[in-house]
Amino acid sequence: MTTNDGVRVSVLGLGAMGSALAAALVRAGHETTVWNRSPGRADDLVAQGARVAATAADAVRASPLVIACLLDHASVHEVLDPLAGDLAGRTLVNVTTTSPEQSRELAAWAAEAGVAYLDGGIMAVPQMIGQPGSSILYSGSADAFEEHRAVLDLWGDSTWFGEDPGLASLYDLALLAGMYVMFAGFMHGAAMVAPAGVSATRFAAMAAPWLTAMTGGFHEFAKVIDGGDYTVEGQQSLEFSDLRDILTASVEQGVSTEVVDMVQRLIRRQIDAGHGKEGFARIVESIRHPG
Repeated sequence: MTTNDGVRVSVLGLGAMGSALAAALVRAGHETTVWNRSPGRADDLVAQGARVAATAADAVRASPLVIACLLDHASVHEVLDPLAGDLAGRTLVNVTTTSPEQSRELAAWAAEAGVAYLDGGIMAVPQMIGQPGSSILYSGSADAFEEHRAVLDLWGDSTWFGEDPGLASLYDLALLAGMYVMFAGFMHGAAMVAPAGVSATRFAAMAAPWLTAMTGGFHEFAKVIDGGDYTVEGQQSLEFSDLRDILTASVEQGVSTEVVDMVQRLIRRQIDAGHGKEGFARIVESIRHPG
């Protein structure tokens, strides 16, 4: 990763992630100003060399590059709406989790205020910031991305997805959707084996390599989905993918079937529509066309 000595950066919001972003800036030698709504959160960063601002306005005025890492979309407006005049002519990088439409709305607000806007989706936990494996997704102003790329790269691998400010959020939330459903599947499995005296730790030792191996199938699923032909030979059929045995075993173990029910409904909708001989990837049509 590269540094860009002399760049002044302000970070608004010092939760776990905001603090990690600010700490990485300080370590790289940037003049870093921090602000948080509740006092005391900045003490460790100040000890490392950051400057604490008494108000959000003071923080904004301190730097040409402002990072917002706040609670939600509403909190971004609550903090920044009164500061539109102070933000004018600066670059705002918003890494607060927002929906794609909320990101586009914030970009429109920033444009009206004369603010260069980048939206960011952080694909990392705070402990990963600045470490291998951390990546940040960006969309919005190409000029702002290129101008501040050296700073952004301090946090992780930076990828810009285009001028549409909602794209980073879209990718971020889509990737998280896959993660959370996978996590829920693991937890369902752990709940299934628990009545047999199997610990979650022991189950994880088997589940992690199995699920890792299965992710290799994403590329084949993707080719089928992009091609739109679910009859291609070599696919596991929807009929073969029926999950009744898993549901039965779950009931016998006395655990909820909610996680598996969701997948079974997607499968059954396609089977009931006459596509049972086609490949499992066809459940994407149940997702694309709900109801």
